[in-house]
Amino acid sequence: MDDNQLAEELRLVIGRLVRTVRAVDTMPSGEATVLGYVDRDGPLTTADVAHQWGVSHQSAARAVKDLLGQGLLHAEAHPSDGRKLLLRLTPEGSDRLAEERRRRADRLGTAITKALAPDEREALAKALSLLSRLDAHLKVK
Repeated sequence: MDDNQLAEELRLVIGRLVRTVRAVDTMPSGEATVLGYVDRDGPLTTADVAHQWGVSHQSAARAVKDLLGQGLLHAEAHPSDGRKLLLRLTPEGSDRLAEERRRRADRLGTAITKALAPDEREALAKALSLLSRLDAHLKVK
C-alpha cells in the first residue's frame, strides 16, 4: 500500500469511527463541537469558533445562539472590543459536555475491551503518538 492509499484508508476508518462513537450523543454534533472548542480554548468569540470549526460565521452563530438559549454558554462583553462577545461555558454546559464525552469514552472503551486482544490494545496505544504527530504536522501552516 502506498502512502496515498494508506492516507485514504486512514481517513475513511477514522471518519467511520468518529461517526460511530458520536452515535451515542444526546445533542447535535455541532453544539457538542462548539462546547468542546470553548472548553479547550475559551473564552472565544463566535468568529473564533467559526474559524476553528471551519464553518461560516452564520453557521457558528446559529449553534452559539442555541447553546446560549439552553443556558450551556454565557456571553460577556469583550474587554478590548465592545462589538464582540466572549463565550464561556456555564456550569450546566460543562456538565453536559462532560456527559457527552463520558458517553463517547464508555462506548469506545467497551469496544476496545471486547474487540481487541491485549497486544492489540498495546499497539493501539502506541499508535496514538503517531496520530498525534500527524495531527500536529497537518496543523503547521
